[in-house]
Formats: sequence, structure tokens, C-alpha cells
Amino acid sequence: MRELSGWILAAAIALIGVGAVAGSPRAELLFRDGDSLVVAMLARSVLSGQPLDWAMSSVLFVPESAAFTALDVVLPLDTNGVLAASAVVNLLALYGAIRLVAGRSRPGHAPVAWSLIALGAFGASAMTEVSSSREALELASLQATTTYYAATVVAVVLAVGLVRRILDRESRSPAMVVALAVVVLVSTFSNPLFLAWGVVPVVLVLGVLGVRAPLRTRILMLSAVLLGAAAAGMLARIPFAAWIANTGAGYAQPSHWRDSAEYYAGLLGDRIASPSGLVGLLITGALLALAVVRTMRSSDLGERLVAISAWAMPLLVVVGAVALGTHATRYLQPLAFAPVLALVASPKTLRVPADLRRRTAAVAGVVLLVGGAVSLPRIVAAASAPDADLACVTDWVDASGRTGAGQFWTVRLPKLHLEDPSQLVQVDHRLNAYAWLVNRHDADVGEVSFLVEDSQTVPWELPQSVVPTDIIDCGRYSIRDFGTSLLPIGPAHS
Repeated sequence: MRELSGWILAAAIALIGVGAVAGSPRAELLFRDGDSLVVAMLARSVLSGQPLDWAMSSVLFVPESAAFTALDVVLPLDTNGVLAASAVVNLLALYGAIRLVAGRSRPGHAPVAWSLIALGAFGASAMTEVSSSREALELASLQATTTYYAATVVAVVLAVGLVRRILDRESRSPAMVVALAVVVLVSTFSNPLFLAWGVVPVVLVLGVLGVRAPLRTRILMLSAVLLGAAAAGMLARIPFAAWIANTGAGYAQPSHWRDSAEYYAGLLGDRIASPSGLVGLLITGALLALAVVRTMRSSDLGERLVAISAWAMPLLVVVGAVALGTHATRYLQPLAFAPVLALVASPKTLRVPADLRRRTAAVAGVVLLVGGAVSLPRIVAAASAPDADLACVTDWVDASGRTGAGQFWTVRLPKLHLEDPSQLVQVDHRLNAYAWLVNRHDADVGEVSFLVEDSQTVPWELPQSVVPTDIIDCGRYSIRDFGTSLLPIGPAHS
């Protein structure tokens, strides 16, 4: 009953968090940003039964796509509704992983309560994030999206939880070890960033613990499982090399580490400059301080593992991101999710009268349930908000029965919402097929008769003799219709 109550209250926290994100400018990333739509586009492509020849980044989004496709099949919702439902599921999955980290229920401990507090702290951080920019130093709210590594976040926390459970267990049951290997293999296969976020930090922490730990053999075994499963995951990517348009190796530019440090420092300054950003940073700072305290006061190996991971994981990732000269805030997400693990490192029952604990829990539960109920209409309103400009484009394209094209940041949102997404081909400004986070099969049509553009569209370089017969005004979009004239699509690149 206690575990069920925990899941119900976690759902309420998830609704509150998603409601706050959906009701802020951050909703741009949730429903409309070109980068954020790849999982929904892939799911639609799979369900349509069309030939699949996707050009992906180094991330294959396997768990995310499977979850989104399942939600799309079972829920009677449109695309935005499924995106909103997916956001709630992502936060619920994070709760499940945190609950695993908190350890088993036993006298004197309250793992469910502390897991809810940890999820609440994470949700509170997300609620302080209100920028529409994908590059803002606002990391917790990215967990609500389908694209920014939500499954990898959950997998890292799961890995920490499984390692803790194995260290805490007296029996030698292989089930936990097998589960750990599967999580690491699938996560590495789907997203190699799991190596930097999860495998390397946890192996290093285990190495530190193994210096004096009595369970040295078990620690060595866990390190071997982590490294072996990660290697197997990387090998499993080889048959899918045709889908991986960019391995990500080019993102590492160690010689630019100073530029990287200045870039992230600038984003930190922007975050501090706003009151909500300052609150978010104070939450993170307090959790990191708690993690250090938990490390010094830890009483057993599992507790020490979680406490060290809560501060070492963000430290290693930030140092690594700067050392490699990266310029992408999404790589720093351990700064948002790892510190909350400090709250479940030692989830002991507070030393207060039992009656006071029960009353406090009851009041908190009622507040969360009311908050979740109030947030649900807010999510529905955000997901169903009319977009006349988008509808103008999709209605015209659907009715035309023809195939057109548009550039990456312009075309992806209309493409997702078409009855047949292949009617819009993703191209560059020279009309060469742009094979990036899209089904390459779309470009097989060979030629198009109209172009969709908006303020993000780079000026076209078309043959001077080609003039549109009509320009359809769709608010922030416009459609350049060339009628019976056909524009050839050039060779694909990524």
C-alpha cells in the first residue's frame, strides 16, 4: 500500500512539474522545437509502415521511441497529447529509478517518502526553468522532452540503484547483475553518452570504494559487468551504422576548452541573473552540499556509493565537457538529476513523533493530489492550444496532394502534423536533401513543387528562372507555390 501511494503521489508531482513546464515558454521545447520532435517523427514513421532509412545522430533513441510509440498506440490523443503524456511518464520513470536507489524498505527507513522528496526537488528545479531556448542552463525540464536523453537520465539512476542493491544484498542472486548488464547494454547501444554520465563515474566511484572495502571481489565484479556490458552495447551499434549519420566524434574539440569554459560560465551568469534561476541554482547547491555531508557520514558501502555519485557525477561530467571543448548544455544534465540522489543515500525515518510524521505526510499528500488535479487542465490546455499558422500550412499541404520541401528548423513541425509526413522533404537552402534526424526515404520523390518558409529559413538559392505562381500567407509561415513547375532535389548530405 505504501509503494502504491508513492506511485500515486509521484504521478501528482509529475503532473505539477509538467504543468509548470507546459504553461511556460519552455513549452516550445516540449511541443514545437525542431530538435525535440525526432522521437515523435520516428514513431509516426514506424506506425505508418513506410520504408525506414533514418539518418540519426549518435543517439538512436531506442527506449524513448519504444515508449512514445506504445503511448501513441494505446492513448486516444493527438501528437501534442502524446508528447504531454510522455513528459509525465518520463518523470514517473525517474521516480521509479530513484526509488530503486533508495534501497529496500526496512525498519527505521522511509525510502518511499525520501524518493518522493527527491522527485519533488527535481520537479522544483524544473519549475524554475522558463526559457524557450534549448541552450539555456535549464536542465531539469529537459527530462519532460522526448529528445533530450530522458531515457539515459533514467538509465544512469537505475544503474546507481542496481549497483547499490547488489552491494547491499547478502545473497548472490544473479537477477540484479543481469538487470544491470541489460540496462548498461541497451543504454550504451541507444546513447553512447551513457558511458560518460554513468559507466565512467560509477566505475571510478567503485574504484575508490574498493581501496578499503571488505567486498572488493563484488566491487571488481560490478566494474567488470559495467565495462563489459558497455563494450557489448557499443558493438551492437555496428549493424546500425547506416542509421548513424554522425558518430559525435566531431563534437569533441579539446583545443577549444577555454571557449567552452567561457560559454558555460556565460550561461551560468544568465541563470543567476533571474530570480527563478537563482532559486534553481540554490536548490542544486544545497543538494550538492548535502551529498558531501552524506559522504562523510555514510555508514555502509551502498550509502557511500550513492552519496559520492551525487556530487562526483556532476563534477566529472562538467570537467569532461569543458576539457573536450563542447558547447551543448544538454550534456550537463547530471547537474540536475545526480544531486537529488543525496536525498535517498540514507533514507532514514526522521526522529520526530510518529503522530507528527503521519499528519505531515497526510497534509503533504493532499496538497500534492490537489496540485496534480489543478495541473492536469493546464497541461491539456497547453497541448490543445490552437495554432492557426501551423493549421494553415498542414491543411494546404494535405489538400494539395503534392510534395514540397522546407529547411530543418522550419519544416519539422508542419511535417510531424501532416496526414502524410513524407509530403514535406527536409532540404537545405540549395534544395539538397538534408538527411539529419529524418527518414532518407522521403527524398526519393526526387522533386518538389512548393517550399515552406518562415523567419528561420535561410535565403533560397534557386534557379533564377523559377518564379512561384502564388505565395500563400500562413502567418509566421509562407508557402511558395510553383504550380506545375518542379524543383529537383539535390544529393543528400547530413
